[in-house]
Amino acid sequence: MIIKKISAVLAALMMSPLAVLAADECPNWKESALTGDWGGTRSTLCEKGVTVELTHKSDLLSNFSGGVSQGSAWLMNSEIAVGMDLNKLAGLEGASAFIQYHAQHGDLSINERTGSFAGVSNIETGVNTSLFYQAWLQQNLANDSLSLLAGLYAVDSEFYVTDTSGLFLQPPYGMSAEMAQSGRNGPPVFPMGALGVRVKYSAADLYVQVALTDGVPGDPNNANGTHIRLDKGDGTLAVAEFGLTPQGAEGAIAKAAIGLWHYTTRAVAEEIVDANGMPLYGPDQGAYIIAERTLMAEQGNPGQGLAGFARFGVVNKDLYQADWSGSLGLNYQGPLEGRDDDAVGIAVANIHASSKYQLLNSSDSSETVVELTYRAQVQPWLAVQPSVQYISNPSMDPALKDAVVAGVRIEAGL
Repeated sequence: MIIKKISAVLAALMMSPLAVLAADECPNWKESALTGDWGGTRSTLCEKGVTVELTHKSDLLSNFSGGVSQGSAWLMNSEIAVGMDLNKLAGLEGASAFIQYHAQHGDLSINERTGSFAGVSNIETGVNTSLFYQAWLQQNLANDSLSLLAGLYAVDSEFYVTDTSGLFLQPPYGMSAEMAQSGRNGPPVFPMGALGVRVKYSAADLYVQVALTDGVPGDPNNANGTHIRLDKGDGTLAVAEFGLTPQGAEGAIAKAAIGLWHYTTRAVAEEIVDANGMPLYGPDQGAYIIAERTLMAEQGNPGQGLAGFARFGVVNKDLYQADWSGSLGLNYQGPLEGRDDDAVGIAVANIHASSKYQLLNSSDSSETVVELTYRAQVQPWLAVQPSVQYISNPSMDPALKDAVVAGVRIEAGL
């Protein structure tokens, strides 16, 4: 049966009459992508229900003072994402598929120079490799109010997400620092997903979503390439989020949510020990709350104007270096006349060291990071984004001076 469905998809893609989309439902590839429409191939695929997105990000960043050492790094991330409407392709109503593959290349780290716990660039991974990030099937039911997903999945694609904070380069405005440190190989977030399932139910302005994934994404002993393993003792990670998204004017932002997460395996404290010098064990779990909304919209255009976000999360305070973190930020879309696609923002995050970590490591109580950035949409396919960052108490280490980082991100749709 599965082979027949796969064959039907391939046949639909290569041979069948088109179920043509309205012209405004497919992107204008000639404007939105550097490589254009590929002689009409992209438009043809889109009409059949297949979209192919190619993107590249380059971060050229320098640590000018403080931290571990001064110097620069050039980080790069290239990605291909393929979305498929399986209703158009094979008549499977409400079904879709998604595949995302990316490569990290260039210098390995800018953060080795700053020593920051929170990090400097959200495309830094510490290893140059290529791998599948996500590859899943999704089935929507009940007029799209119920969604079931299964496959290689990254929880940060839907959980702990605030769109307003997505402007910034610093990592804690994506997957927050306290949860990012959890698990035996980290949670299934960029750059590596894990096998899992996700269920989401939406009703009016409310939603609830739950995901269950492999507790150890990838291979802890091999960071190169795609590794899908279900080893004995991996356990699972469960994440649940309950949210409110009140409907305002079109383009306006409004969201509030609370989330809970828990690993079935116990955490091992790598840097916190008992009286005999042995690592501590305990529940690996945490919670978070997020909120964002439009604060000031331009008249007649709710999508333009000032929006703000707030995020706060906690984790088992006896087992990790950071026991909580919080962040706040502002994002102004269209700050200049005639520059509606530009955005400017400022954000600050505080990562607090647990009391046991402070005691054992004679550390400062927290690290604070601040970022000021401006994203200029130079062409529909090209954005240039300068960023200035200040890192206070890098890694809560009193021996490190505050760091100042500046640089630019160049992002292109190919």
